[in-house]
Amino acid sequence: MNAATKPVLLAALLGLAACAQPAPTVAPPVVDPYASTGGGAVFQGDLAGGVLGAEATAQYFRGTVGDTVLFPADQTTLTPEARSILAAQAAWLTRHTAFTAVVQGHAEETGTREYNLALGARRASAVQEYLVAQGVAPGRIRTLSFGKERPAATCSDEGCYAQNRRAVTVVTEAAPPAVAMAPVASAAPAGGVVGAGM
Repeated sequence: MNAATKPVLLAALLGLAACAQPAPTVAPPVVDPYASTGGGAVFQGDLAGGVLGAEATAQYFRGTVGDTVLFPADQTTLTPEARSILAAQAAWLTRHTAFTAVVQGHAEETGTREYNLALGARRASAVQEYLVAQGVAPGRIRTLSFGKERPAATCSDEGCYAQNRRAVTVVTEAAPPAVAMAPVASAAPAGGVVGAGM
């Protein structure tokens, strides 16, 4: 190698060295402390709101069981389709006793406010009576009438009226009962009386 090519070669090697990346650091392996404890996870029952307990949710009740029954015009009589939906609601409520229900009665926009409130109340009562007859405890179901105040659809034709003649069962999980705490009695100091002045 001659003296003229040495500086060029040295510059090229220094350039390559500057571009080289440091060796990546190797992370230590993850150690699973439960890996050698036997047969893996053990199923211990449904988890509320999880995949295993997905049926025990208000969303499941609304979407899968069905929360709405429809009525013919000016009627409170349950149709065969309504009875089928209510039988499924009763079965769900029987399985999931931690839930309570409010049955909301609704009416279409025709008629007076008072008439529709009364009609909504009778529709909600018809649903409540059916659920109780299917074995749901009466104390778990309340009724409420909205009359024509909360329509499911807003227009002035039979298609909208039919959607608004309904009763909706809204379920909520009951709060666990409150545990009463006993008052804590303070002990008197040894050899003295509590509250005595000195």
